[in-house]
Amino acid sequence: MGKVLIACEESQAVTKEMRALGVEAYSCDIEPSSGGHPEWHIQDDVTPLLGQDWDMIIAFPPCTYLTHAGTRHFSLKMNTKEKVDARVAMREEAAKFFMLFANAKCQRIAIENPVGYMNSAFRKPDQIIHPYYFGEPVQKRTCLWLKGLPLLVPSEVLPKPEPVYICQGDKCKGKRINWCEALKTGPGKGSQKERAKARSKTFPGIAKAMAEQWGLLVK
Repeated sequence: MGKVLIACEESQAVTKEMRALGVEAYSCDIEPSSGGHPEWHIQDDVTPLLGQDWDMIIAFPPCTYLTHAGTRHFSLKMNTKEKVDARVAMREEAAKFFMLFANAKCQRIAIENPVGYMNSAFRKPDQIIHPYYFGEPVQKRTCLWLKGLPLLVPSEVLPKPEPVYICQGDKCKGKRINWCEALKTGPGKGSQKERAKARSKTFPGIAKAMAEQWGLLVK
């Protein structure tokens, strides 16, 4: 039986789907797992693990400094030069971390990230999917960079949903705030770290498709 590393996954969404099919999968993140199975979770820096023998690596590297949604933070019209320079440095670190997975010595690799910096700094993704391709009524462009793996086949295509926009308070000024950004609005929405964690969780339909279509390749 093959071994699969699910990197940067504290939720264990993909790991649990893999395990349900009998695949020996392990999640890894610097955060403790919230998926209920710490026995399958490696709470540590993933970098040393990439030198081990894995039959497949599926990675969800942090996108905070890579997504196009944060482009405004790199503008001198919005921030001081010091803040922009600091942001650029953090983006370069995030890109280097992303490339650790792209360059890992493994025959089967999938890297997930939103549309952003890596589309040009690295290469265009092999596939762009939406949750509504997999039974989740949400629009969210998600890029997949693949090595040795087939494209994900949509499993339950729903009608294309309208984007969900939330606009509250005077500060909105007519601006449309999409479902992901809206996690930071309203009372009791948690810290920036908690919001980032919520935004990064893999939709169940996508996790199930990854397990059924990729996991069984190494079982």
